[in-house]
Amino acid sequence: MNLLKATGTIGGLTMLSRVLGFARDMIAARLLGASHANDAFNLAFLLPNIFRRLFAEGAFSSGFVPLFSRRLAGGGMEDAQQFSNDILAVFMPALLLVTALFVIFMPGVLLLVVPEYADTPGKFELAVELSRYTFPYLLFISLVALLSGVLNSLTRFAVAAFAPALLNLALIAGLLLAPRNDLAIVRFMAAAVLVGGVAQFALCWFAVRRAGVQLRFGRPRLTPAVRELVILILPATAAAGVYQLSQLFYAYFSSRLGEGALTMLSYADRLNQLPLSIIGTALGVAILPAISQAIARNEEADAADVQARAFDLSMLLTLPATLALMVASFPIIGALYRGGEYSLDAAQTTANILAILVTGLPAYVLVKVLTPAFYARKDVKTPVTIGMAVLALSIPANFLLIPEVGIYSLAIVTSAGAWINFILLFSILYIRGHFRMPVWLVSRVARQLVAALAMAGALFVLRGVLADWFLGSVVERAIGLAVLVGTGGLVYFGIAFLLGGVDKAAFKALISRKRPVQDAG
Repeated sequence: MNLLKATGTIGGLTMLSRVLGFARDMIAARLLGASHANDAFNLAFLLPNIFRRLFAEGAFSSGFVPLFSRRLAGGGMEDAQQFSNDILAVFMPALLLVTALFVIFMPGVLLLVVPEYADTPGKFELAVELSRYTFPYLLFISLVALLSGVLNSLTRFAVAAFAPALLNLALIAGLLLAPRNDLAIVRFMAAAVLVGGVAQFALCWFAVRRAGVQLRFGRPRLTPAVRELVILILPATAAAGVYQLSQLFYAYFSSRLGEGALTMLSYADRLNQLPLSIIGTALGVAILPAISQAIARNEEADAADVQARAFDLSMLLTLPATLALMVASFPIIGALYRGGEYSLDAAQTTANILAILVTGLPAYVLVKVLTPAFYARKDVKTPVTIGMAVLALSIPANFLLIPEVGIYSLAIVTSAGAWINFILLFSILYIRGHFRMPVWLVSRVARQLVAALAMAGALFVLRGVLADWFLGSVVERAIGLAVLVGTGGLVYFGIAFLLGGVDKAAFKALISRKRPVQDAG
């Protein structure tokens, strides 16, 4: 397999889906604004996605792909196909049962998650209606996770990487075709979620058949293969559950903050999640095999070196993203969302949330970088325990802060929780002797921070010079934002290169998975 080509394919198609997602949000923001209808849709969209991320994607794929690949290598396509059918036979009825229960008992579920919606006439009922439309999306997208696992195991990455774009295309079509009133728009969007799920399933199903794998829905049996997969995915599901539980509490607290709160929080968090998913998740996935192999060889120094290189690369990319999103939060939010029904006040509030939220971005990314050091040593309990403890602390913290700072409390608590999580993980690794920051790493991160601060200063000055542009037309805002982004990139990477904050070998290591020659710089 050509790793560079595969990475380019996956990354390019994933970015296409992200761009379409922002286009979807831009249209929705202009048509719906920060309204209770938009809140209801964002909640209805959140629920199936929480369970999708919890059960169907990371956890499932991390267990399914190695087992499928092992059977493909050992017993050929017939053995791998039988394994897939065994999993599908158990997976399908379980998904049908979960989906049916949630659709039937959706009013009770939402009374637990967003009880305050009942105080706004029609909002709770609309949220229930939309959630009943969207929740069956879980069924189809979970099957897509299985089919994508088959395709990825066969090194056919393009279809699985492109499939999520179909959801955003369906949502954009729903937005453009809907009659121009809020209730009709969100109903079209909710229906489009289900259509997008069916389209993704159909695309992947036919791609799997073209690859020569004949899947069928058979009688469920708890075979050894099924039990082995369940044992493998349970720890990853527990780890993912911490984050997904936090998303439910996010929705719960936002329901106490008035109309538009969930919409503004969701739009800000989408931008916060972009560098997290591109940098943190990618690095976490990339370094886990390298750390695991080094530990298996009893080469703790090599494992620590891989960790240090990932730390270095993550900060090289995350520090400028953090400061740029803080300084340019209003130009970015304004260019993406302001207009139509999305008012200047809503854009400013969303920008303030983003500026607070990204103060935790380095910690979010570093948690992704440090966690593989525990997984590689078969210690899932420690990261999960820390995550649950931080979540438990965040609940009373939000109750205390909401009366004082309102909607900004969620961003403050989320950011602080990320730093606590990172500090605890780092401290445990340090105490156990698994990871110490070498002098070269401290020096390099310090240089990156200097470059990032210089960039932030340049952006602050430029933001003032272009202030009128960011209050102008869509074209003026887009041009102003492009100038900010271009200037920020040139200043940061230029200064980082001059100061020695950039290690070119780190990029080669990310592509080739080979450990670079250590630069003591």
